[in-house]
Amino acid sequence: MATRVHAVWIEAVAHILQEIFQENRYADKAVAYQLKQHRNWGSRDRAFIAENVYECVRYARLLQEIAEKQAQTLEDWKQIWAIHWILQGNILPEGFATNSTEAAILQRKKDFDAIRSLRESIPEWIDREGEQSLGTPLWEETLAFLNKPAEVWLRANLLKTTAAELQASLAKEHIATEIVHQNCLRVTKRKNLFQTKAFQQGWFEVQDYGSQQIAPLLGVSAGARVIDACAGGGGKTLHLADLMHNKGTIIALDVSEKKLQALRKRATRAAIDIVETRPLGNSAKTIKRLHQSADYLLLDVPCSGLGVLRRNPDTKWKLQESALPELMTLQQQILQQYSKMLKVGGKMVYATCSILAKENEQQINNFLDSEQGKNFSLVEQTTLLPQSHNCDGFYKALLVRSS
Repeated sequence: MATRVHAVWIEAVAHILQEIFQENRYADKAVAYQLKQHRNWGSRDRAFIAENVYECVRYARLLQEIAEKQAQTLEDWKQIWAIHWILQGNILPEGFATNSTEAAILQRKKDFDAIRSLRESIPEWIDREGEQSLGTPLWEETLAFLNKPAEVWLRANLLKTTAAELQASLAKEHIATEIVHQNCLRVTKRKNLFQTKAFQQGWFEVQDYGSQQIAPLLGVSAGARVIDACAGGGGKTLHLADLMHNKGTIIALDVSEKKLQALRKRATRAAIDIVETRPLGNSAKTIKRLHQSADYLLLDVPCSGLGVLRRNPDTKWKLQESALPELMTLQQQILQQYSKMLKVGGKMVYATCSILAKENEQQINNFLDSEQGKNFSLVEQTTLLPQSHNCDGFYKALLVRSS
């Protein structure tokens, strides 16, 4: 049965796309804001708008090449949506027309299938970096997978519940899940998770499967002193607290007080009271105070985010090639300076949500070759590609401080 498309939906999609590309807003924020302005919209309206926005963002380069113009105005973005709609095998709503015939649109799409960067809709420089890092066959497989919509994964808060108990509670509210691990569930039937009783009781966090692989690598123990040096909103911080059975101390550092504020709220909901947040106003002073004080150190560093394009497809359009060297410099600075907070005999995990070797293995090699890095040895490292577990892409390396 054909989907009946309402004009107000197309208007909303075009408006959000214009905000993302012309006003440089993040896709998730732009979608959330637009939906908040129309609280009377039902789940069908919301699903259509969100799904169509994200698909148009994913394939923005390809769609604009087919349209033979860079979209600027609302009318342009409506045309972009229409091309996307046709490529999905759908019929345009009555009264809506494109500037090209359907046959011409389909032919142009076919012509572009032979050009990888257009077919997969990726900037040329990211395509080059990915191929250089992973090699042609693996990069092509990864790139195709990065254009698939992201799964929704949950991490059960074992301080309050079990995966089975969480699954049963969500099922009562018509949310279907599959238990993948003792504390990890994949959502198979979507709904607003944040309105559920289980969420309000702090029984779970929404956290990607790949992200859930980082904290356990540290091997933390109850009663330990842990520093999460780039804590952000605290997904991995809370996972560490769960693994520590809420016993010990976690010092969560971040340059953003706003993110630390969000972390404090999440910790309260999860009934976690071992997290102490500290904004990194003067990082040198903070590092000096915490010199060799941590049993465990997590460095989930700022990165290109190319491993999470499924979840944040607008990253590939917002990220500039010139930003990569700057990020790499920052990553090495964090490794060099923050590693001083770890005790001799302590464990450190360096992690990114990138799949590029220059942000991952090469950074660890450079660190180990440095004066500070001579105090460390590499235990293991893994690049988790999105196609391997249907999740976000991550890199993780475990190091031990020997002197």
